[in-house]
Amino acid sequence: MDHAVTRDGGRGSVSIEVAVLAPAFIALIVLAGATGRTAVAAEAIDAAAHDAARAASISRDASTARAAARAAAVRQLGWRGLACTEPPELTFSGSVGGRTTSFAAAFRSRAGQEATVTVQVSCTVSFEDIHLSVLPGMPAGNRVAASFTSPLDRYRSRG
Repeated sequence: MDHAVTRDGGRGSVSIEVAVLAPAFIALIVLAGATGRTAVAAEAIDAAAHDAARAASISRDASTARAAARAAAVRQLGWRGLACTEPPELTFSGSVGGRTTSFAAAFRSRAGQEATVTVQVSCTVSFEDIHLSVLPGMPAGNRVAASFTSPLDRYRSRG
């Protein structure tokens, strides 16, 4: 008789436990998804920055280099399937003889002089499709950026 009372008294407790723990479990899965998406995005942005800097460094002038870098970054991000909330943002800089300068100045340096170009690629990765209103303060996206520096050919004419 006591056994039946204990059994009836505990009825429904599993349902309550599931109702309490399910939102926390779902939130954990969403956070893991956001973390994973950010890691994949960081790798894609890094590859895009590498390709953009390399495409810029083999160009002969700054305006051609900017266009080549932008095309290389967009191509790499498209190939990797990274969907940014807006087009990727590219920032250009350079150095001549080890001193930081503008991107255009790197291309204006004389042949034989050491010069590099740096391209930074950044974009905001969206979490809109995995966003939960249950998680207050969860961002709608995360800004990811990477830069890469590539040397200009020392003995190639620049313009």
